[in-house]
Parts: sequence; C-alpha cells; structure tokens
Amino acid sequence: MPTQLFDLKGRVALVTGASRGIGEATARLLAEQGAHVVLASRKQADLDKVAAEIVAAGGKATAIAAHQGDSAALGKLVAEIDRQFGRLDILVNNAATNPHFGHITDTGMDMVDKTLQVNIKGYFELSSLAARLMQRGGRGAIVNIASINGIRPGPMQGIYSITKAAVINMTKAFAKECAPWGVRVNAVLPGLTETKFASALTSNDEMLKHFMPSIPLGRVAQPSEIAPAVLFLVSDGASYVTGSSLVVDGGFLT
Repeated sequence: MPTQLFDLKGRVALVTGASRGIGEATARLLAEQGAHVVLASRKQADLDKVAAEIVAAGGKATAIAAHQGDSAALGKLVAEIDRQFGRLDILVNNAATNPHFGHITDTGMDMVDKTLQVNIKGYFELSSLAARLMQRGGRGAIVNIASINGIRPGPMQGIYSITKAAVINMTKAFAKECAPWGVRVNAVLPGLTETKFASALTSNDEMLKHFMPSIPLGRVAQPSEIAPAVLFLVSDGASYVTGSSLVVDGGFLT
C-alpha cells in the first residue's frame, strides 16, 4: 500500500463551481496535494483570479469557463481537457443552483427547469463525459457534492432538496456501472456551510436560531472543512470506496 495516500502528483482534476465556496476550497486543497487542477465556472475572470493564486502558491491550475447547465459548454470543456492533458483523473461536480427559496408550491416551472438542468442533468452529463475519458486511463474518481437536504429536505428549499436526493442516487448508479473501468464514484453531503450560495440561511438570524440547536457542533461549517472529505474520496486512501455518501454536517443528521 502506498505511504502517500493523499498524494495527487501527476493527476488532472476538474472542479466545477471552483471560483468560490466549497469548489474553490476543494480546488486549492487538491492543488496543494500536487494535482493539476482545472477550474470551471461561469465567469472566466473569477476563475483566473483563483488560478493565479494557486499558481502563486506553487500549485498548477488552468481556468476554463463553462456553465454546468450548458450541454455544449460541458462537451467543449472535457474536449479541451483531453486536448491539453490527454487524460482526466478526478472530477468534482460542485456547481449547483438554488433559484427558489420559499414554499414549494410557489416554485415557478422556470425555476424547476433551471434547477433540474444544472443540479441533475449537468452532473449526469459531465459525469458521463468524464467517466469515458477516465476509462481510457483505466482509473478515475468522481465526487458529487450533494447535500444533507438530499436526505432530509430543507425548509423552503424543496426543488433544491429534490435534486440533491437525485444526485445521491445518481452517485450509486454511476458507481455500479463504472466500477469495471476502475472509476470510483462517491458523494459528499455538506451541512450548513458559510458560502455565498447558502447566504439566504447563514445571514438570516431567525433561520440560524432554528438550525443551530440541531447541530451538535453548534456552528456553521467553513468551505475548508468540506474540502478534506473530497480529498479523501479522490485519493488512494479511498481506493476501496465507491457508491458512498460521506456526510459532513457537524452532526445534524445524527
């Protein structure tokens, strides 16, 4: 068994939603462990900033703008990775959307369509493209960032919770069918985390009063506390782990 279980030197990792929050923290950590990280999100300028900081710290990073909800953009993204590197070892599906915060019956169909497109179809399509590229190399690791809402729906987050439940089952389906290729597929289920994405909750004192008593550790997570779970699952330390969902929630679901 290798002694450097978390060493990612020589590996190419794609992280979506990498310009901020959990995606950014994950990209930085994977780069620290030696991976050449391809950062993707909608805005090139935001990605360039993170990539430059990773390189300045001694890491390797490439920024490629691509919208998780745009099929053509995802195809071009994976094709460009293939062109530049000829391989892909790690995919972290992190980019997501939650356009509706309110009663589930008030969710407009346009919001339903957008959430399904990004959170389910985008994950599915990118996982399919990535797994095929990983198959050529005989190994790979995919991690889907789901949510504890996929197990216990969050208040006022109906359609988002539904998509995250789908991501958990998608993870199991891909894990079973891609295992013969040497491709492992797992999910990380964060609890309440201090990000711009979750600001509707973390900046709302009434919501925090509701949630805090249910979190045994008594606080909101930082993105840097979610990233190590991803590192474990993409590393050789998790070589016999596939189809699993790793909950990182401060004990909320306990």
